[in-house]
Amino acid sequence: MGSGSIRRATGALFRGVLSASRAKPGTFTDVPTTSCASTASTDLTALAAPSAPTAPSATPARAARPGFRLRTAATLAVSGLVASPLLAGTAHADPKAPAPPAKMSQIGGDRLGAPGVQVAPKPGAPKLPGPDALTARSWIVSDAESGKVLAAKNPHWRLAPASTLKMLFADTVLPKFPKDQKHTVKPADLAGMGIGSSLVGIKENLSYTVHDLWLGVFLRSGNDAVHTLSAMNGGTKTTVAQMQQRAKELNATDTHVVTPDGYDAPGQVSSAYDLSLFARAGLRNADFREYCSTASAQFPGDKGKNGKRASFGIQNTNRLLSGDFDMKPYPGIAGVKNGSTTNAGSTFTGVAQRGDRKLLVTVMHPEKREHNEGYREAAKLLDWGFAAADKVEPVGRLVGPRSEDDGRGAVGPKDKKGARDNNQAALDSSGGAGGAWTAVGVAGGALALLGAVAFAVHRRRPLPERVRGRRAGK
Repeated sequence: MGSGSIRRATGALFRGVLSASRAKPGTFTDVPTTSCASTASTDLTALAAPSAPTAPSATPARAARPGFRLRTAATLAVSGLVASPLLAGTAHADPKAPAPPAKMSQIGGDRLGAPGVQVAPKPGAPKLPGPDALTARSWIVSDAESGKVLAAKNPHWRLAPASTLKMLFADTVLPKFPKDQKHTVKPADLAGMGIGSSLVGIKENLSYTVHDLWLGVFLRSGNDAVHTLSAMNGGTKTTVAQMQQRAKELNATDTHVVTPDGYDAPGQVSSAYDLSLFARAGLRNADFREYCSTASAQFPGDKGKNGKRASFGIQNTNRLLSGDFDMKPYPGIAGVKNGSTTNAGSTFTGVAQRGDRKLLVTVMHPEKREHNEGYREAAKLLDWGFAAADKVEPVGRLVGPRSEDDGRGAVGPKDKKGARDNNQAALDSSGGAGGAWTAVGVAGGALALLGAVAFAVHRRRPLPERVRGRRAGK
């Protein structure tokens, strides 16, 4: 199939490169990984060679096979490709889990700076799921358009963000290059990736369009795609500085950027509140919405003997979007980004629509050790949020960028009316058809063609307001 072919999401969970090595501190575990020493080797037998010498044998290949099977099974279990009883059946909280700071940032409202769960139910409001159901160290659920925070737990706790930091990377870099621009990858473009980085499979000395690279970033959480785009943007150091400046502009004061891809690094932190700001800002960009809502696509591969490029299927690792063996796609989901590293645990920011309501949810580091737990807790928060949206008082709000909101980003009962009005006007005018982001979508996971060149993707997004007859700009 060519790169412009439509490919439906199937029962296959992951495609691409696997690593037989155990995840090391600082490595990504949200997608299959490969050592960054090789750009995209698919030689599994080489990766899975026995670590200790084996007894001489007349059939060495057969003698090595048990070790290969063991390592492959371990890799599949870690990657979530097989249903491990330990993953599926064990649920326990870490008794050594750290306590949140006693005082955190109050941007967005005083209550958002207090530790613990913050919710203000009205009579008849549904009960928020309890601590056994919501084990994440930090979470927040908010209205994507108005920015009202419906409920939160330690939303300003500064934690490792993992690949959800790629939302800030995209919001910063994505507007700079047209999607049909081509780039030939140099070896230096792929330098500096952390061991065990998640990769989409970019090859040196081959060319890719910007469109291809962003699919690699969003679907496969590909650090090779991030580093290639960073190289195009002037290098990693320049990109990190620009991301930090963008975070400042968005009033995301909990965030400190060290790597553009979210790989664990000393001092690299963000918060559930800031990640929600990044998602909300990114969703105002039509290309960002396209990529974060893509469930599956074709990605360019090697050149064949005939000189033509092959392609291979890639599927989004956001399990609320693409599903998994133990999870169905969440109804109305439209992105945004997932992540998982040693330090961060599981992180996830998602946006979904039900009727006219659009909600954002961010979950960071669930303590429960169940398979896909981050997604499960995010889904519970979305379910509660859709049921409770009109039955709770907001406990805060997602502030706008400094250019649109008050200069400090601090929000309270004495906010200037002009700052709020300017921010809301900017949100209402962006996208042209209603609110902070205009969703173009497909109920039940239908297919859609993107652009005149007919790039093929499989998307799940809520219906646009104009299709539902809603007045534009309302």
